[in-house]
Amino acid sequence: MARLPTSICTLADQLYKLYLSGTMITELPDDIYQLYNLRTLALDANKLPELPEAVCSLPHLGRLYLGANRLQGLPMSFARLQTLRTLWIERNFLHHFPQVLLSMPALRCLQMGDNRLKGLPGDIATCMPGLKGLWLYGNRLERVPKVLLRLHGLEILDLDKNRIAVFPDMSGMKGLRLLSYDHNPVKAPPKVGETVTLVGEGAQEFMEEREEQRKQREEEEMEEQEREQQEKDAAKAERGEEEGEGEEKLEEEQYEEEEAEQENPNSDHYSGNREGDFYEEDDEYYLEEEEEGYYYEGENYYTRGIY
Repeated sequence: MARLPTSICTLADQLYKLYLSGTMITELPDDIYQLYNLRTLALDANKLPELPEAVCSLPHLGRLYLGANRLQGLPMSFARLQTLRTLWIERNFLHHFPQVLLSMPALRCLQMGDNRLKGLPGDIATCMPGLKGLWLYGNRLERVPKVLLRLHGLEILDLDKNRIAVFPDMSGMKGLRLLSYDHNPVKAPPKVGETVTLVGEGAQEFMEEREEQRKQREEEEMEEQEREQQEKDAAKAERGEEEGEGEEKLEEEQYEEEEAEQENPNSDHYSGNREGDFYEEDDEYYLEEEEEGYYYEGENYYTRGIY
């Protein structure tokens, strides 16, 4: 099938995915833009020498698969696909990074493996800040493009089967989760962050050793935290003993004061009413003799006389 039948455009309401892989198609109808619901289009393995212009008119295309064709570039009209998030253009004849892709900041996944690239444009980091996955395996890279180190949001980077002998320090790529560097003439795994999974020669041993070091650091940190907690608990207990001794001393002083009061009662039991001058003793009251000149004997009062 060299040309897609025009009748397919009548399926605009129902068609969301269209797979034409390996159909040897070379042309698409001009009215294909009417497929406004189309989200995924697969044109891989068709030996296309160039991208049909009609593809660039699809208004809501999100995924486009162009692998295993004979493409040497992309048309400038490709920039109209601003809804595109995933582009697979592996196994083609790209000698240079298509400049039109720098006009598509919404791209998240870019598969460019098995081409003939020798480098990347220096402004890819600023023009494509949302890139999450980049596959560059099977190209002709002799060194890691420095611009990759500035792609801080990149999570997957595949550099397999290139000609890279030395990898730079890539630990500054904070978003990186997987780095594949297999089949490169390197002598040691690249230096990456501790959470990055490596794929390549020596990667397994490297990650096992890294994991052991991580566990050892965690154990040392836990031991340090336990020591600090023990020191805090000891200091708290010491303060508590000092406070307890102070309370015991205060209670002893209060107890001694109470004992002294009981041994030496004050004169507050005396009423202080001099008008009657009575003293309480055995439920009887005695009139002060000196004041009135009387003394009491039995049930009678006698005048104090002089004999």
